[in-house]
Amino acid sequence: MKFPAEPFRIKVVEPLKKTTVEEREKLIKESGYNIFLLPAESIFIDLLTDSGTSAMSDNQWAGLMKGDESYAGSKNYYHFEQTVRSIFGFEHVIPTHQGRVAENLLFSTVLKEGDVVPNNIHFDTTRANVEYHKARAIDCVIDEGLKVDSELPFKGDIDVFKLKKAIQNYGPDRIPMIMITITNNSGGGQPVSLANIREVSAIAHEHGIPLIFDACRFAENCFFIKEREEGYQNKSIAEIAREMFSYGDGCTMSAKKDGLVNIGGFLSLNDGRLAQKITNMLILIEGFPTYGGLAGRDLEAIARGLKEVLNEEYLEFRINQTRNLGEMLMQNNIPIVKPVGGHAIYIDAKGFLPHIPQKEFPGQALVVELYRHAGIRAVEIGSLMFAHRDAETGQMVYPELELVRLAIPRRVYTNAHMQYVSEALSEIYANRKSIYGFEIEYEAEFLRHFTARLKPVNV
Repeated sequence: MKFPAEPFRIKVVEPLKKTTVEEREKLIKESGYNIFLLPAESIFIDLLTDSGTSAMSDNQWAGLMKGDESYAGSKNYYHFEQTVRSIFGFEHVIPTHQGRVAENLLFSTVLKEGDVVPNNIHFDTTRANVEYHKARAIDCVIDEGLKVDSELPFKGDIDVFKLKKAIQNYGPDRIPMIMITITNNSGGGQPVSLANIREVSAIAHEHGIPLIFDACRFAENCFFIKEREEGYQNKSIAEIAREMFSYGDGCTMSAKKDGLVNIGGFLSLNDGRLAQKITNMLILIEGFPTYGGLAGRDLEAIARGLKEVLNEEYLEFRINQTRNLGEMLMQNNIPIVKPVGGHAIYIDAKGFLPHIPQKEFPGQALVVELYRHAGIRAVEIGSLMFAHRDAETGQMVYPELELVRLAIPRRVYTNAHMQYVSEALSEIYANRKSIYGFEIEYEAEFLRHFTARLKPVNV
């Protein structure tokens, strides 16, 4: 089969509630046209995020029943620790209740005002955590990574010339770490090649700068390496992962993605002194080092999920379900980021709604219409999420990419659900000229897209 069938059976089902267009119009207006503020039960197909939305396996559910809820020294922690070490290879394993806490613990310990953190592209919470500490988040993705129609197989790669220039301009002393996000979420879920990781690692270590991975979709990145990078076709996903992480000094991880769980994350490092400082902070804000804000049963579910995600049959289905949706959309002339990434389809909102300027949030306009028309929830990754006012000029700076992400939860929806999504978007595309833009009524200082309230422009 071109797109393989699900390598699992469905044993438990959850009924989905259908709402009318009129009901959805009322709900989205009451929510300030912010998809995050909608009640989940009003959603028919929820593609807001692939974070914490996975369906756990029977093996993981069995693990929940083996939870050791000891305050200190839980047996589940030691299984979790051993599993993380065996896959990622870093010495110190610090559990957290989700990935952004791992980021916050790391950045609050090492960043100071005026520091700089290069990355391929920082995602929203990573960028916000950097900027909250008055440091600067710099994106160094290759130029091809910002071209929607480019078919380059590793569009998540860091441009080494941009990276070298950043080191030259700011100096190694102001760069406490270099990060690589795998896969590159803000750039269309695009993978990073091992060749690029090796090169970035050499540059980082030449200047005495640690290399840290944002590893929440590491297995999907490894699958793309196996599929696309010469010399890795006969390597297992576990072997590729071990080589990949061997070039780094640590990672942050939201286990809510490739950990196949609904809550949890970790920070893993080789630097013992740094790990001890972070552990001291962990005790203050999250919990004891052997539970880190999680129950023992959650740690057990993560340990089992991290092993399951390495299964190549699962990854083949996972990647190809996304690819199948992308091909259906392309057949209907809907502009998307190419090639199709791992965890999501990214619609080019500029190409979909060229009549709406970025200042009126075309990505958000499409997100609102997708919910109103079909009860599907997606998320804007564009001007609402990333536009900002330049501190020196006062001018608004808009992101190069204006995207709508259809993030597919793991082991949750069937290919028939994907067909529904494709048909709904095709109907909207046929009537796209009737869609209008928005302006902001309320926004928070950081991560405004989570709580902002908007209103239609000239309607």
